[in-house]
Amino acid sequence: MSKKRLLSGVKPTGRPHVGNYLGAMRQFVELSKTHESFVFVADYHALNIIHDAAELAQLTNDVVLDYLAIGLDPEEVVLFKQSDLPIHTELCWIFNTLTTMPYLMRAHAYKDAEAKNKEINVGTFDYPMLMAADILLYSPDVVPVGADQKQHVEFARDTAEKFNRTYGDTFKLPEVFTPKEVAIVPGVDGQKMSKSYGNTIPLFAEDDEIRKRAMSIVTDSKGVEEPKDPEECNVFALHKHFSPNDIVNLEKRYRDGGIGYKESKDILADNIISFVTPMREKRKELEADKEIVQKTLAKGYEKAHAVASEKMQEIKKKIGVII
Repeated sequence: MSKKRLLSGVKPTGRPHVGNYLGAMRQFVELSKTHESFVFVADYHALNIIHDAAELAQLTNDVVLDYLAIGLDPEEVVLFKQSDLPIHTELCWIFNTLTTMPYLMRAHAYKDAEAKNKEINVGTFDYPMLMAADILLYSPDVVPVGADQKQHVEFARDTAEKFNRTYGDTFKLPEVFTPKEVAIVPGVDGQKMSKSYGNTIPLFAEDDEIRKRAMSIVTDSKGVEEPKDPEECNVFALHKHFSPNDIVNLEKRYRDGGIGYKESKDILADNIISFVTPMREKRKELEADKEIVQKTLAKGYEKAHAVASEKMQEIKKKIGVII
């Protein structure tokens, strides 16, 4: 029985944080053992916000190292760069000819930008169609996304259905995969951990930085001996992910009283450091190999191109541009 196919992408827009790892990155490694996995660096999507060539190149290089460091095996996973395959933007154009502006105005990214009275670039407006092309070219069975990213897969499914109705059965409808237990990882301020909020704990941070971020987690003002509700505590919310061996005892001490937030944060920092250190050291080893990124992307390109180009030939025949 053949493996189901998985596809997901990541924008190279800055240092990954532990929320990225728990919510998505870790799933790629785990699912790659049971799925035929395609993971791409979404550098064309990043152009909507990054307009500095050196910065984008560095961030792209970094994200490949990040994924290798967490355990993605380029012999098992097709790890490639979106911009290496112009077929993605070509299919985006084809989808544009079937898509209405009112439909795209429903997109969260567009509505968020509009609410902030931003000058909205066409790339942001058309983001869902490029995403649909990214996904549908590879006929994935599942697309792992965070709880707030489900709409992208829904747009891809809608677009596949519209194309299939117009030109005949062509695209598989992918399913969303969102692990419930890590759907939202809180940041140091209690909001969802996000680079845009500046509330993150970086995945590959040094020990001192991890400890400093942990100590900055927002709490109430209850004293050491006062009982505390663990379900209302931002520190305890992170313990659930990083302190499995301590969690029962911590919960009892919270409810009974006898633990202060400083001690809880110290325990959390120690556990995050233990968790992060092996990946951080692996990343440093990889970074010393100046050819590893290009070799990985070249290998991924060959496999991705074989799948995407075959699909594109089918699409072009369906729409009538191959005569």
